[in-house]
Amino acid sequence: MNKNLRKTICLSTTLAVVITLTSVVSDRQISASFSNSMIAKAATTSVNADALGPVTPKDVVYQILTDRFYNGDTSNDRPGGSTSDEFDGTDTDLNKYQGGDFQGVINKIPYLKTLGVTAVWISPPYENREGALNGEYTAYHGFHASDYFSTNKHFGTMLDFARLRDALHSNGMKLVIDFATNHSSAPTGTVISDGKVYEPNKDANGNYIFDSTTGEAVGRNLVADPMNDSKMFFHHNGNRADNETSYFQYQYKDLANLADFNHENPLTIKYLDKAYMFWKQKGIDGFRDDATLHQNPAFMANVSDMINSDSNGPITQFGEYFIGRPDAKYAHYASFPERTAINNLDFEFYQSVNTTFGNYTKTMKDFANMLVYTSSDYKNPEQAVTFIDNHDVSRFGRVQQDQRIFNEALVALLTARGIPNLYYGTEDQLQGKALGSDAGRVLMQAESNFSTTTTPFKVIQKLAQLRKDNNAIAYGNTTILYSDDNVLVEKRQFGNDVTIVAMNRSTTNSTTIGSSLATAMPDGTYSDYLGGLLGGKNISVSGGNIGSLTLNPSEVDVWQYNASDSTPRIGTVVSTRGRVGNQVYIYGENFDSSTTVTFNGVAAPVLSVSSDTLKVTVPSTTPGNATIKVTKGGVSSNTASYFILSGDQTQTIFHANATTNWGDSIYIVGNIPELGNWDVTKAMKLQDGMFCPSYPAFFLPVSVPKGTSFEFKFVKVDSTGKVYWEQGNNRTFTSTTDGEGVSDTPTYNITWQQ
Repeated sequence: MNKNLRKTICLSTTLAVVITLTSVVSDRQISASFSNSMIAKAATTSVNADALGPVTPKDVVYQILTDRFYNGDTSNDRPGGSTSDEFDGTDTDLNKYQGGDFQGVINKIPYLKTLGVTAVWISPPYENREGALNGEYTAYHGFHASDYFSTNKHFGTMLDFARLRDALHSNGMKLVIDFATNHSSAPTGTVISDGKVYEPNKDANGNYIFDSTTGEAVGRNLVADPMNDSKMFFHHNGNRADNETSYFQYQYKDLANLADFNHENPLTIKYLDKAYMFWKQKGIDGFRDDATLHQNPAFMANVSDMINSDSNGPITQFGEYFIGRPDAKYAHYASFPERTAINNLDFEFYQSVNTTFGNYTKTMKDFANMLVYTSSDYKNPEQAVTFIDNHDVSRFGRVQQDQRIFNEALVALLTARGIPNLYYGTEDQLQGKALGSDAGRVLMQAESNFSTTTTPFKVIQKLAQLRKDNNAIAYGNTTILYSDDNVLVEKRQFGNDVTIVAMNRSTTNSTTIGSSLATAMPDGTYSDYLGGLLGGKNISVSGGNIGSLTLNPSEVDVWQYNASDSTPRIGTVVSTRGRVGNQVYIYGENFDSSTTVTFNGVAAPVLSVSSDTLKVTVPSTTPGNATIKVTKGGVSSNTASYFILSGDQTQTIFHANATTNWGDSIYIVGNIPELGNWDVTKAMKLQDGMFCPSYPAFFLPVSVPKGTSFEFKFVKVDSTGKVYWEQGNNRTFTSTTDGEGVSDTPTYNITWQQ
């Protein structure tokens, strides 16, 4: 969520069978248990279900602002509890609800399936504040939570949500829900926006109560109020100004005046943990985590640990770590997935594609360079969620109104490494009312006839199929064969599978590439996969090379070769971090029932296998960085990495008084993998660096195993990268035994070695 956005409101109730939230396996692993009698009463649709599976690089995601897509059920336009000034429905007042709902998405599943979409990301589905703030701003977007255990009734009931999930799954499409755990709403002191959060009634055992037929929450009880917060459920450090850019200010001050959750408070942690697991057990396939830049990474890492360690296995998580370009936060942004196992929305890709294909302030060579350095900087570049626009920025169709270049940007998106995400209406080149994120949030039903014959639609359709069929697009390495100001020729290769993408963004000039281009493709003639849709043509490969190549103005070519061999190969793994005993998905090619898997040479039990997917259990082996290898018929695959945690994770907040100079950073290094195993470089990748809101006092929450005694030291790294260890013996500390608890160390006085 961008702080400049006007985020508003919505209130409701939710779910679809009686459910009991209890702690199982570990303190931090919350799961929902259901009695058979309760499930039997669940009308025609079961509220809980199994996930279809994590989102992978072979998927194409379609992002829908639920209220702005399609009105499939007019009976929920003005649900009970809403106010008379909340609804517009004419695509005129974009601060009001427009009528889109769960049923509207269901109605358009055939359209989405024809487009080639395999995953749908919807707005936060839970209850938001109700009413129009200042008579103007509603929470149609879903980012002003009031009750995580009830649906937003403007979107539908919990049974409606379950029907949406089932309809998507039955069409082979995955469901991702937006989830905002950084904040509630703005504590204005008014009923319309007070920042309060609620929960259902509880039974004698402390379990939430839900209606056994509808799954809706029974009761609505206040959990916390930022205006009367004696338990410190929220931070109270004021709103972050634009010129406040330290990591402490991003994480501990309010975003856009919204009440900021205190992720170091066990009460807050337990409430949000239950919310995450409540929705996971609805059978969703992923979370898109809002405002991850503004959240405590130790909290987020522990959330992903909880989700991945659940007995139902891991699902997808990706988050909004919003950066500009260039940005001083880039290194922290790039390492966030490694620290938390939560992938990034690829803002570096977004910024580059917009300056290259949008306003032309950067060249194609710059775009090529971005593809190269991010492939190195990102631990798992194939899992970054790429996009050309979304709800937090201007529509790309407004930025670039020349459809020829618009289509080139789509090709760049759909053939690049990562998981491509399409903002609703992109296939119809929706432009919105004007530049700006709010102006782009139009009602598609009013702006589009959902045509399946537009050129952008056809481009997406064809390349979504190629992503499924050729693993070079999903998993391949990126090699730039040629680039200049206006032309890019890119090779993607996975094993012997190859795709070549050639683009000329000039609308007036042809370019001839005189030197041969090494394709790694067998000799022969290759037709343009797009069938000449964007001016492409056939090419001949001789000796593995393309000879002289001329690209006409705005020409785009996609050539591909799909090899047939039997070598097992790993494309990606989900998740990339977890405990011994966790389930892990390994995606790739050429697997069969004889395939074996090892982590650091230790055999992993194989739970299921198909030609492109293995589901395994992390074996008992030494915690820390592990190497995954697949073997079939005596032939071994390439390797993938997996970070094995020392156990169920909790937070420890380290405190120290220390002297530093401008540009110095302090880290904690210790004898457990979560603290780098005494390796400073590893520790730096796992931490932000200690915060110092009041010099010389420093602190930092870190994710560590619960109930564990460990040794550690503080190190200082100066602006040149020189490391200074603290003097004295190793320090020791024992973390809390509560997986949802928080430990505070004493405040240590540090003297640095010279």
